[in-house]
Amino acid sequence: MAKTSSDKLHKLIQTLSPAEKRYFRLFVRGKTARDSKYLRLFEGMAAAGPLDEVALKSKIYQGVAVEGKKYSELKAYLYDLLLKCLQSFDEQHSVEYRLNQLLQGVGVLFKRGHYDDCRELLYRAEKLAEQYEFFGHQLEIVSWEKHLAYTQMDVDFLHKNLEQLHYREDHALEQIRNAADYRKAFFRVYTSIKREATQRGEDRLAQLRQAVHQAAFSDPGLATSHKARVTYYRTLNLYHYAAAEYADFYDTGQKMIALIESQPHFLKENIADYIAALSNLILSCGLLGKYQEVELALQKLRHLHALTEDDRQKIHRQYFTNLFVLCIYTGEFERARQEMLHCQQEAAAFDPHHYETASFYFQYCVICFGCNNFSLALDYLNQWLNQPRSVDREDLQSLARMLSLILHFEIGNLVLLESLLRSATRFMQKKNRLFELERRFIHFMAELMRAANRAEQLPFLQKMQAELHGLPGAKSLLQTLDLEAWLESKITGRSFATAVRLKRQTDTAG
Repeated sequence: MAKTSSDKLHKLIQTLSPAEKRYFRLFVRGKTARDSKYLRLFEGMAAAGPLDEVALKSKIYQGVAVEGKKYSELKAYLYDLLLKCLQSFDEQHSVEYRLNQLLQGVGVLFKRGHYDDCRELLYRAEKLAEQYEFFGHQLEIVSWEKHLAYTQMDVDFLHKNLEQLHYREDHALEQIRNAADYRKAFFRVYTSIKREATQRGEDRLAQLRQAVHQAAFSDPGLATSHKARVTYYRTLNLYHYAAAEYADFYDTGQKMIALIESQPHFLKENIADYIAALSNLILSCGLLGKYQEVELALQKLRHLHALTEDDRQKIHRQYFTNLFVLCIYTGEFERARQEMLHCQQEAAAFDPHHYETASFYFQYCVICFGCNNFSLALDYLNQWLNQPRSVDREDLQSLARMLSLILHFEIGNLVLLESLLRSATRFMQKKNRLFELERRFIHFMAELMRAANRAEQLPFLQKMQAELHGLPGAKSLLQTLDLEAWLESKITGRSFATAVRLKRQTDTAG
């Protein structure tokens, strides 16, 4: 039997839910003595705290020396047993597993000539597959029905039902193709969004338009299944955000939520789309100043029941990400700082190899900036900049350079600013991101650093504030770091947090 590393086995056991651990204990009941070695190994690895393998080994073998590969074989046996147990656990909670089990049962009965029993299982499988839109399984079910009739030489059945069988087969294939077409469009838009959330280059926006300005997106009725319609709205929703069409972003988000909630049985199988829909709805409400709706959607997201470990991490990430966006946008930086601590405490329970820590560093930086802790803000920003990345959020990479300049200015690192200005300019030129906003900002910072005192800085601050509104990309910049509020704080002498809150009050009153 192959060796199983302790780390691999320990990680698997540690990530089991209480229900899964309880199920394992019931699963092995009667199969072995209650005090068997592999149960002692399981309980030892399930215990909280770091793994002390020497002590655990001694406890399992009760001080007796272990011969050869016995311990390695014991770990491998327990690992395989756990996988079988978890497969059985999932079969009770997953429609797809139940479908697979039914079709495997058909194969078992067919080999033994129980053809009528096969048809009974196929009938049950067809009902499930139809209800949950498992079109691939529908194809397999039709194939079995034909094969059963052929095996029994039931020509009368084929004569009466062949056209219907062909129709069901063609319909399932059409549904698979229809859903695949919408998924292709979704991933084209999604990939572009991950590179840059809001598209400022006309060429990039034109590429997005090609994905959604086609016949398939002229009418939601052309998406012929529930899953395809969800993808239809997800794609349009992302496009409207990228195009800064926020009213349509909100509208498609509302429609998507209503569609998903109209078929709640699908949520028992998969909640990933619902998590994404709630997250985007929260963002759209924030952009339109619908803060009460933001809070309601945040609570709905927070109380979702995760079906998988990936769901658990997504709920955590989307909840805190959007909560931080709300706090940053409304100037509630002290609340954000408290929630940041809760976020970090929860994050400790996730596998560090899979947890996206970097996705929070930028927000931590802005939160600390809002709390006037510029040194800690710079630490988080440098951690974000030092993360390995390929095409991840090119707009944030440019904004990070701008934010770095502001932080060094606030800290008083004026000696470094000149070289940082050159470095930021080179980076943006290399990435083809030296847009008018970035160009003006670089020039503004160069002027600001040469001013000897606040009185000399004031005209440059006022000039940048006046120019900001008319610059392309300024609105998207303000969503991440409110440069306008920072300029106002420097002009008036107020704190950045106060400037943000006053600006939001004015926006709401207007």
